Amino acid sequence: MDIKRSLVLFFSSYGCFLFGQEKAIDTVYLFDSQMNKVKLFHHVTSITNEDAEKNSTNLSELLRFQSPVYIKENGRGAVSSPSFRGTTAQQTAFVWNGININSSFLGQGDINNIALFGYDQIGIKAGGGSVIYGSGAIGGSIHLNNNLDFNRGFHASLFSELASFNTYNNFVKGAYSNDKFSFKVSGNHSISRNDYKVQENGGKSYTNDNGQYYNTDVNIAAAYKIAPHHQISWISEIFNGRQHYPVHFGNLEEKTKYHTQNIRSLISWDWNKLRFSNSFRAAYTEENFQYFDNIDGPETSGGAGKNYILKNDFNYFLNSKWNINIIGEFQVNKGNGEGTSRIGRISRNAGSIAGLLRYFATKDLRFEAGIKKDFVEDISSPVLFSFSGKWNAAKWYDLGINVSRNFRAPSFNDLYWSPGGNLNLKPETSYQFELRNLFKLGDVKLSIAPYYMNIRDMIRWLPAASGYYAAFNTSRVESYGLESQLEFEKKLGKHILKTNLGYSYTKSTDLDTQKQLMYVPLHKLTGSIDYQYDFVKIYVQGMFNGLTYTDSNEKRSEALDPYFVMNAGVNATFLKNYTVGFKVNNIVNETYYTMLSYPLPQRNYRVSLNINF
Repeated sequence: MDIKRSLVLFFSSYGCFLFGQEKAIDTVYLFDSQMNKVKLFHHVTSITNEDAEKNSTNLSELLRFQSPVYIKENGRGAVSSPSFRGTTAQQTAFVWNGININSSFLGQGDINNIALFGYDQIGIKAGGGSVIYGSGAIGGSIHLNNNLDFNRGFHASLFSELASFNTYNNFVKGAYSNDKFSFKVSGNHSISRNDYKVQENGGKSYTNDNGQYYNTDVNIAAAYKIAPHHQISWISEIFNGRQHYPVHFGNLEEKTKYHTQNIRSLISWDWNKLRFSNSFRAAYTEENFQYFDNIDGPETSGGAGKNYILKNDFNYFLNSKWNINIIGEFQVNKGNGEGTSRIGRISRNAGSIAGLLRYFATKDLRFEAGIKKDFVEDISSPVLFSFSGKWNAAKWYDLGINVSRNFRAPSFNDLYWSPGGNLNLKPETSYQFELRNLFKLGDVKLSIAPYYMNIRDMIRWLPAASGYYAAFNTSRVESYGLESQLEFEKKLGKHILKTNLGYSYTKSTDLDTQKQLMYVPLHKLTGSIDYQYDFVKIYVQGMFNGLTYTDSNEKRSEALDPYFVMNAGVNATFLKNYTVGFKVNNIVNETYYTMLSYPLPQRNYRVSLNINF
C-alpha cells in the first residue's frame, strides 16, 4: 500500500480530506483534528442535526433515546448528568471541538447547561480515551463538534418549535464559503415554563413547580486559507442559562435558582502536506455560575473558572505503513469560589505529552499504540497507555480490540472545598478492555461489544470524624457488560426504511460492598423505526430502562421501577425547503423517573417548522 493510499484510508474514509497529486484540497474542515483518526479504531456514534431535531427538548433527552448512556435528570431541564458503562458523571469527558470542557470545580458537565443545537455533529464514544482527550475520559466521552465547508456559497436554515408546558425553541444558522474563506454563525434560544403535572403511583399528583428554564447559545466560526497548505481557523461559543430548581411542597419550600454563563473560544493554525500535518491551537474556556437560595433574593454563592490552553498535534507518515502522532498540551486552570462555594482563589498548571504509533499492515488490518504522561501541579499522575486494532476479516465480519489505562484528576472541589477538601487525593485510574464484533449481512448490521473495566482510587465524599463530609480515595469498582446494536436500512424507489435496536447490559459493582452502583441500570434498551415515502417521514422511538437502585445498599424500596417510554412523530416536506413536523412524546403516558422524587413528563406534544434557504 503506497503513501497516497494510506492517506486516503487515514483521512478521506470519513470525508474530511481529498488528496490529489501532492496537494491536499480541503472540502470540509473539522475543528477536532483527532476525531477522524479516532474513528479508524473506535466506534463513535454520530448524531446529526436531523437526528437531534427528533429529541429537541435538550441534550439529556437526545442522549436518553439515542444512546446507551444513562441520564440522571432532576426533573426536565434541571441538573442532569451522564453515566457511561456504569461509571459516574465525573468519569465522562465532554469534548468541545477537541478541547475537554468538564468543569474545573465539579469535574463533570451538566448536560442541560450544554446547548443541543449549534454543533454540526454530536459524537458518542464509549470506553476510555484519556490518552487523547484527557482527564475524565474513563467511561466514555461526548463530543460536540463543528465543521466548516468550503466552496458552498450561501446557505441558511431556521428551526422553530412550540411544545407543551409553554416551551419555545428556536435555532437559526447561516453560512457562506468560497474556495479560500468560510464563515458560519448560529443562535439558539430555548425557554419553558416547564410546569408539567404527573399522576404518580399511589394516586399522588406531582406538579413541577418552579421548574422553568431559559437558555441562549451563540456560535461563530471562520476559516481562511492563507497559503496552499496553511489555514487559520477560529470558533467561539457563548452560552447563557437559567434554571429554577423544582420544589415538592409549593409555598412551604423556599424556591431556588441557578444561573450560568460559559464562554469557549479556539483559534487554530493548520499546516497540511502530503506526508505530515500539524495543528497548533490556543483555547480559552470560562465558566461562571451563581446560586440563589431565594429566587427573589441576592446571589448566595457563585464561582468563576478560567482555563488557558495551548495544544499542538503533529502527525507524520514515516512511509506507507507507519504513522507517528505526537500531542503536547499545556493548561493554566484558575478558579474562584465565593459565598458558600468555599474554595477561595486557586490556580493550577497542567501539561501532558502523548505519542501514538499507527501501523497499517494491509488495507484491512491496522493497529494503534499510545502512551501519555500528564503533569498536574501537586498531583502524581499515572502513565497512561492505549492499544487498538481493527481487522476487516471478511466481507461479513469486522473485529476490533481496545485496551487502555485512563485517569481522572481530582477536581477543585475535591481538593480545596472548605471544609472537606483533601489535598492528598490521588487520581482515579482505570484499566479496561473491549472486544467489538461487527457482523454484516446485506442490509443488516449487528454490533456486539463486551467490555471490562476496573477502577481504582475512586473519589467519594463520605462522613468525616468531625461531622462534615470529606473527599477520600476509597472505592474500587469493577464494571463489565455488553453493548449491542442492530441496524437495518433499505431503499426501494421512493420508500426508505431504517430501523435501529440497541441493548446494553451493565454490571457495575463496588468491590468493597459487592453492591451495584447507584443510578446504574442493569438493562437499557433503545430502538427506532424511520419510514419515508416521498415527502413524508414517520418515526417511532422506544426506550426501556430496567430496575435502577438509588442508594449504595440496593434497597428495593428506594429503587426506580422499570419503565418503557415511546415517542412518535411525522414530518412533511413541501417545496423542497419547508418541513412541518408533529410529535407526541411518551405516547403510553408512562410515569417514570431517572432521579428519585423527580418524575419526568407524561404525554406531551410539539409542533415544528424547519426552513432551509
